[in-house]
This record gives sequence, C-alpha cells and structure tokens, in this order.
Amino acid sequence: NLPNALTLLRLVLVPLFVWLLLREDGTDATSRVLAVVVFVAAMVTDYVDGKIARDRGLVTSFGKIVDPIADKALIGAALVGLSILGQVPWWVTVLILAREVGVTLLRFVVIRHGVMPAGRGGKTKTVLQTVTLVLLMLPLPDSWSWFTTTLLAASVVVTLATGLDYVASAVSMRRTSDRTAAKKAAKAAAKRPSAS
Repeated sequence: NLPNALTLLRLVLVPLFVWLLLREDGTDATSRVLAVVVFVAAMVTDYVDGKIARDRGLVTSFGKIVDPIADKALIGAALVGLSILGQVPWWVTVLILAREVGVTLLRFVVIRHGVMPAGRGGKTKTVLQTVTLVLLMLPLPDSWSWFTTTLLAASVVVTLATGLDYVASAVSMRRTSDRTAAKKAAKAAAKRPSAS
C-alpha cells in the first residue's frame, strides 16, 4: 500500500543522501544543502506515511516494523557521514547506533508477544535528532558550533532515555501478552491432578 511504498522510498533515498553529504569530502556547500533537502524530504515521508496509514486504516505489521528501520537507516547514515567528516565524535555515533540497533532487535525478540509501536518518546527523539543533524549538515558559520553541540548532547540524553523506556515496554509486553497468559494457563493445567 501507499504508506509502505513511502517507507521503502525512504530507504532508497539513503544512498543518494550519503553521496551528496560526502561529495568532495563534505566541502561542497551546494552538495551539503542538497543532502539536507533529500534528508528532510525523506523524514517528511515518515510523517506522511504514518498519517495516511492511520487515517485510511492501512496500518500493517510490515509498516510498524520497517518504518522504524527506515528511520534508523537514514539517521544512522547521517551520523556515520558526519563522523567521517569529523563533525560528530565517533563515540556519539556508536552510542546512538547501538541504541537504535538494540531497540530494533528488541522488537524482533518480543514480536511473538505483539508488535511494539513507536512511542511518543521515540518520536520526540527522532525530531530532536533530525533538527540536530540538519543543522550539522548545513554549511553554517563556526559561531553556530556551541548551539549544535548543545543539541547533539540533548539528542544523546533523549536517545538513551527512550531506549530504556523501550526496554521497560518490552518487559511489560512480554509479561502481559496473550502468549504468556496461555503459557501460564497451560502450566497451571499441567500441575492440576487429573480426575480419576
């Protein structure tokens, strides 16, 4: 359906975005601006596909799983690219990507108990990361560095906090899911003495 097609389009835009960002070792201002345009356009599809899916009743398990992966691929590409260019410390990129990969794996671990949707904290994190990365990618004067550094620090804090929230949600989902309830009921039935 259309929302899933937009999600896949976001994934397809990642290589083009990376090429523009790293072109001429990141020194070409025009390419940097075009990279931002592609990045923002791809992130807008995230909002659009979600809205269409909810309004038209087109929410699918595929979309719930692939949509966050597409977001992570785009933001991950931006972080790695900016680290290659020396604008984001590698430890920040590794920390954020480890959180993103961890949450994605967590979704697959608990998928037997249900699909874990993106929470409000996750959306806030994505918006904060997007704004931070856009400002870092734009060819801004050095006087903006204090502001972008502050935003980057805030992004790291929110990213880690929302990661912990996802872990708590996954634990709760596993404890309260129908699958867990059925297993408990089966164990209880097995312990009861059979009627003679």
